[in-house]
Amino acid sequence: MMMESKIKLLVSACLLGCRCRYDGAAKRHPQALRLAKQYILVPVCPEQLGGLPTPRPPAERRGERVLTGTGTDVTEQYRRGAEETLRLCRVLCCGAAVLKERSPSCGCGAIYDGTFSGTLTAGDGVTAALLAAHGIPVYGESQIGALLE
Repeated sequence: MMMESKIKLLVSACLLGCRCRYDGAAKRHPQALRLAKQYILVPVCPEQLGGLPTPRPPAERRGERVLTGTGTDVTEQYRRGAEETLRLCRVLCCGAAVLKERSPSCGCGAIYDGTFSGTLTAGDGVTAALLAAHGIPVYGESQIGALLE
């Protein structure tokens, strides 16, 4: 019997409704669960994999560092979470990742600028950058529709 194989996708767990965001909430995306019809979904929260609690203080990238609003440096936890996410991606043979946009970990293309003013700047989160550097295609939630076509 021949089975059709589905591509595995890493997906930010918050997009699937998991309450893992910095504020303890989810950021469920209406189309994210529809991906399961075409792909095998692997939920991931790099911040939790890096050892950060939920809830946790909000953080933003400032250059190569990740800092909370009070100036606490959480770069090492973000790097550890990115490395663990990459490890999961490789071990589970995921073909791509769908990550939460604007996040200091998962954002791809645009992230908050580190001033905690709500200003976006060009750039990637720590995890998105590491995955892309290792050849893993990274998509934001605004691109889910294209993945469903």
